Amino acid sequence: MSTLPTILLLSGSVRSGSSNEAVLRTAQAVAPHARVETVLYAGLGGLPHFNPDDDTDPLPPPVAELRAALAAADGVLVCTPEYAGTLPGAFKNLLDWTVGGTGFADKPAAWVNAAAPGRGEGASATLRTVLHYTGAAVVEPACVRVTVNRETSTPDGTLDDDAVRGQLTEVLGLLAKAARG
Repeated sequence: MSTLPTILLLSGSVRSGSSNEAVLRTAQAVAPHARVETVLYAGLGGLPHFNPDDDTDPLPPPVAELRAALAAADGVLVCTPEYAGTLPGAFKNLLDWTVGGTGFADKPAAWVNAAAPGRGEGASATLRTVLHYTGAAVVEPACVRVTVNRETSTPDGTLDDDAVRGQLTEVLGLLAKAARG
């Protein structure tokens, strides 16, 4: 059994091959350098629309899986696009499903903004608000912006960019340190 902290990776995009998912796949690739394990959550598109009436036991299976993944993680790293100046609806829906649980409570969390320069700040601001509301422990130095050059995408869905890989290694290291307390 591993004693390495586990970081749950949450993409805010349902688009196949998104830059946000590429960033998180790259985080998975560099995780051994940061001495962490990572789990990429893949159920965003399968979550039902949030309804407080359904936030009772038994939870819908996709929601139970999300909450179990969050509970099992020692920290969370988010990479999400910005739509219309805020979080995408599907990702906000995911976050809404976490409010009724305690999965984020005191859990180290951070995000990577992969939007083009001058964009993405609305999503980051909304994410900060929601994470604070859920009781997450935002690790400010781990909240970074990376520049994604689509030309550095590899067939396995990662980014072959040493600068981005270095930033992600540092981000995961900061989350791991916060998770260890």
